[in-house]
Amino acid sequence: MTLLQTLLRSTAYRTPLLRTLVPTLALSYGIQGAVAAPSIAGQTERFYDLSGSLTYISCTALSLALPFLRARAASNGALTLGEYLSAPAPGQGGWWWRHAVLSLAVGVWAGRLGSFLFKRISEDKSDSRFDNIRVSPPKFLVAFFAQATWVSLCLLPVISLNSLPRSAFAVSRLTTSLTTPVSAKPYWTDVLGLAMFVFGLAFEATADREKSQWSKEKREKKHSEEFLTRGLWSKSRHPNYFGEITLWSGIAIAAGGLLVKNSAQVGLGLGGIGGKVLVASMCAASPAFVAFLLLKVSGIPMSEGKYDKKFGDRKDYQRWKEETPMLVPKLW
Repeated sequence: MTLLQTLLRSTAYRTPLLRTLVPTLALSYGIQGAVAAPSIAGQTERFYDLSGSLTYISCTALSLALPFLRARAASNGALTLGEYLSAPAPGQGGWWWRHAVLSLAVGVWAGRLGSFLFKRISEDKSDSRFDNIRVSPPKFLVAFFAQATWVSLCLLPVISLNSLPRSAFAVSRLTTSLTTPVSAKPYWTDVLGLAMFVFGLAFEATADREKSQWSKEKREKKHSEEFLTRGLWSKSRHPNYFGEITLWSGIAIAAGGLLVKNSAQVGLGLGGIGGKVLVASMCAASPAFVAFLLLKVSGIPMSEGKYDKKFGDRKDYQRWKEETPMLVPKLW
């Protein structure tokens, strides 16, 4: 029995949601554990953020591939990817477009952020967040597993969506109001969610680029500013975090708008008010956790604490804090 066959058989749960969710989350912790070992031994955080991006991309790809792999295994290897993605029944054309678009969205975000953070730490040589962590193996290991948890929670909307079998999109002659197939055409939640994702990604990328350019110019002694107050950083003290929360909210809305449909509930092996509350909660958990992490844990508190300690007695810094919103940008 191959490793893939073992995986498929050991995770052959009753509901399609669990059949995709469990192995995907296991992969998240597995990758982080594998990267943690050499990082702890070398007391280096250089690959921490890069491994997070790799985990996002790998878990998204696995959740996208698992339904096909199970269908192929059920056909004894006879089913091809082309046949799987084709439309064998009226109304199934384009059934998978949301899977592909939202999975691609995660990949684009993870690739951009991971490469940006890896370039930054390669230039800076260290990350101040790990000053008191890298020398303690238990604390460093917790940091890696915390990242696995971050990946797992953020990806819940996409994993749930990718768990949805194409049968939920099929047209049946026995169709009733309770089993109307999911439409391949965009819902308003698709449009709103994807628009929020694009806006949030552009906002975050612009803020990161401005900060990177400012730091480069400071190293080149083109200015003597101690903190950035130009561009988006004049509209929000943490525009990159605002973009991050916005883009994950968009993904959650796009996925959740489909997953609460009755036929999607049936396809996931759920149903009733309880099933809708479950998927809605799983989708909401993604931006909620991102907001909690950035607002209360490792984002804004650490950044503001660092700058308050360094510049807290300066009038120009206090004026910037008073005139610039912490998160949501001002419009003027």
